[in-house]
Amino acid sequence: MKRAVLYLRVSTLDQTTANQERELRDIASRMGWDIRKVYKDHGISGARGRDKRPAFDALCRDAAKRQFDVVMAWSVDRLGRSLQDLVGFLSELHALRIDLFLHQQGIDTTTPAGKAMFQMMGVFAEFERSIIQERVRAGLKRAVSEGQTLGRPPIVPELEKRIPAAL
Repeated sequence: MKRAVLYLRVSTLDQTTANQERELRDIASRMGWDIRKVYKDHGISGARGRDKRPAFDALCRDAAKRQFDVVMAWSVDRLGRSLQDLVGFLSELHALRIDLFLHQQGIDTTTPAGKAMFQMMGVFAEFERSIIQERVRAGLKRAVSEGQTLGRPPIVPELEKRIPAAL
């Protein structure tokens, strides 16, 4: 029997996680999975980082301890809004051999088809990162060709002389 956990999140205080939880519990029951813990971030935006979402942070720490076999969430946007953070989380789960079940996207990495879909998502995320890197490099090259100086602005000589004296 797989040890499952639920991750539930709503963005505002007037919303409820009850619908997400009820549906995911039904699915876990049908799959024969034992729900070990429910992590809830209530009234917290998915755009916030892990440090601003206490339940998500606890989920990640417990994953590192291998306290469960599968993470269940209503939708990929419940896990996060930042593609970079999301890809990092998914990679972490994959490295720990923890499966992922996303109800709305129909992704279940406990199945061969789900694993394939998960890997395709990773390929597209990597492709997107590469495109962004190319755009940044092109922008930097253009800025240099236009005479812009990159990096931090230089320290005013007067201030530079005062720094050793202050230390």
